[in-house]
Amino acid sequence: MASVTHSICVYCGSRDGHDPAFATAAEATGQMLAANGWRLVYGAGDVGLMGRVARSAQTAGGATMGVIPQHLLDWEVGKRDLDTFVVTETMHERKKVMLMNANAVIVLPGGAGSLDEFFEVLTWRQLGLHDKPIIVVNVAGYWDALVHLLDHVVAQGFAGQDTRDYVTVVDSTAAAEAPCAAPCPDGMRRPNRSPAQPRSAETQSRAMA
Repeated sequence: MASVTHSICVYCGSRDGHDPAFATAAEATGQMLAANGWRLVYGAGDVGLMGRVARSAQTAGGATMGVIPQHLLDWEVGKRDLDTFVVTETMHERKKVMLMNANAVIVLPGGAGSLDEFFEVLTWRQLGLHDKPIIVVNVAGYWDALVHLLDHVVAQGFAGQDTRDYVTVVDSTAAAEAPCAAPCPDGMRRPNRSPAQPRSAETQSRAMA
């Protein structure tokens, strides 16, 4: 396999959701990553939108990396035929390893887990721990309420406009392609301010691709 030079972390649901547009967008995302020669980095699930993104990337010849905590191997049905398959001890390690191995983040429709991942990566961006693009794909208006919440938080003075500006909202996978292509190093960086940087885990040094 050719050396991977650009990787995209995808957050999405372990269910398909009710609107068929969600599944279509997930499959289009995998195809788009493969077409650009970008590696998919995701939560290693083989069900729901997670499985659809991975299978479509693989079918199109794309590289894949999955990261999953031990306790979710059975629940999310870990997809073991990926190019790189990493098992971590905790959810926090999973999220850190995924972000460290990516150059940008795409958020597709999902539930509480996807929201947790989104807000953590946004908080880390706010704290200066990374400067990777964060792209929310608002399929069929699914994330309208999230976008309104972010605007409300800024309007009420609990975040600056810069926090909102860290999030790029698009309405299709095709529109996510350009912001994903922006040059950005993988890994993490030390914060410019005092908040403590999340600690590395031993599994991360083994997981770096």
